[in-house]
Amino acid sequence: MNAREEYENWRQDPCFDEETRKELEAIAGDPKEIEERFYKNLEFGTAGLRGIIGAGTNRMNRYTVRKATQGLANYILGKGAQDKGVAIAFDSRHMSPEFAEETALTLAANGVKAYMFESLRPTPELSFAVRFLGCTAGVNITASHNPAEYNGYKVYWEDGAQITPPHDKGIMEEVNRIEAISQAKTMTRAEAEKAGLLTVIGKEVDDAYIEAIKKEVRHPELIKKYGKELKIVYTPLHGTGNLPVRRILAELGFENVTVVPEQELPDGDFPTVPYPNPEADEAFVLGLALAEKTGADLVLATDPDADRLGVRVRDSKGVYHTLTGNMSGSLLADYEIGQKKALGVLGDDAVLISTIVSTNMAAAIAKDYGIRFVEVLTGFKYIGQQILSFETEGKGSYAFGFEESYGCLIGEYARDKDAVSASMALAEAAAYYRDKGMTLWDAMVALYDRLGYYVEDVVSITMPGKEGIENIGRMMASLRENPPMAFGDLKVTAIRDYRKDCIRDFVTQTERTTGLPSSDVLYFELEEEAWVCVRPSGTEPKIKLYCGARGRDEADAAARLAALKEALKSLA
Repeated sequence: MNAREEYENWRQDPCFDEETRKELEAIAGDPKEIEERFYKNLEFGTAGLRGIIGAGTNRMNRYTVRKATQGLANYILGKGAQDKGVAIAFDSRHMSPEFAEETALTLAANGVKAYMFESLRPTPELSFAVRFLGCTAGVNITASHNPAEYNGYKVYWEDGAQITPPHDKGIMEEVNRIEAISQAKTMTRAEAEKAGLLTVIGKEVDDAYIEAIKKEVRHPELIKKYGKELKIVYTPLHGTGNLPVRRILAELGFENVTVVPEQELPDGDFPTVPYPNPEADEAFVLGLALAEKTGADLVLATDPDADRLGVRVRDSKGVYHTLTGNMSGSLLADYEIGQKKALGVLGDDAVLISTIVSTNMAAAIAKDYGIRFVEVLTGFKYIGQQILSFETEGKGSYAFGFEESYGCLIGEYARDKDAVSASMALAEAAAYYRDKGMTLWDAMVALYDRLGYYVEDVVSITMPGKEGIENIGRMMASLRENPPMAFGDLKVTAIRDYRKDCIRDFVTQTERTTGLPSSDVLYFELEEEAWVCVRPSGTEPKIKLYCGARGRDEADAAARLAALKEALKSLA
């Protein structure tokens, strides 16, 4: 069926509720909107669904959620794992509780037990819950840091990480086999509970999650010494982080934590920010204003599902500095690995893991400590996949992992990035460095002085809708067919094409494989340790241009990065 025919089907089919049909009646005279909503099915990708909330095949709604869940249920039934169950969490977005319940009821109608949180919870707690409850899978209803009109559906497997091969492809195939919404089973909540197929979870998992994070503290004695005097401002940006972040900090002894009142309570409209992304300066406007009043040492912001952490730190002169995801990840990697080594708990086979679009400082940190560095594709699930391989193969031990998109994981209690434990670790690091007469900014500068001034940035080009997807495809095809051989004054020394699994090295005139799964990514290695990476976003209608450089000092690094960003304009 074409978009118009599919639209008419939704308007007339009695399986769709009255509210859905009324929403579609309202756009009857808008052919462009009909096309956008129905020109395709909302794609179930390698991590699940993400899209604009609304009626239509290309939208997030209870029916597309049911269809996705039916596919997941079919896959679980095929594995004979239905008795282990599925953990379900949700964030503060519009329709998140409703989508979570739809997920639970479709699973239950298929004989798959569902464990659903009683109220909103962070993504990392869902990852923890899958492992803690011994589930075969997990589902989290969230669109992370996307704008308010979005929602999403993330799928996890039994190790607590988002699905990777072969499970991602297997589940996608099952979802794609479902041709009609009516094929998705459901039942009432009362029926599911009576059959023992829906269990509500909460405090027991919360307590276990918090205790697991506490085990990752390196210096409780320094928290006890400085916890009362360190001043922290925190904002959950209307999301799920408010209770767990405040709880972990309070229970460890950080008594001087002030929450931004305007952003404390959950609100799916995210009224105080253009969109709830801790990478954006706008997310810190209220927090920094409060920090100036209180003299806070540290300003923390978590995104709606509390897996990403944005940071501002105060120097000895009272000036606040931004720590990008690369900076905070590097600072915590250095702290955690350094302290493990000093305490004698860093394994001989320790590994630091980061992604191909993250800072090259990660490799420098690993080299500095004499441990192995592993680079993976973009997405924390690939870091989780590495941890699983360490466990199953008995080779390698996880020391730390982070990605440039403001996410890291301290410990192995979960398998997704965790802003709750990152908040705790940064506060602990602040106490550690205070004991040495340093601020966190001093520690960051000292790391640069030791390893070099690595700087990075990303330029995102938004291309919404059907036309945007086509333009992104053409842009990637053009770069493959006619790749640039220089960016400004810097020559390309190698090109990594992760879709073709090929690295062309122009220095040695050789070719080799990437060793990573296929992905629509092009990476250009440049002279003088600079680099450019181009990839379509996996979660938003954007193409992303990443770049990085290394300089002699801060000014030199900034100048090199500016020149590289100027050269990127030729790609746009």
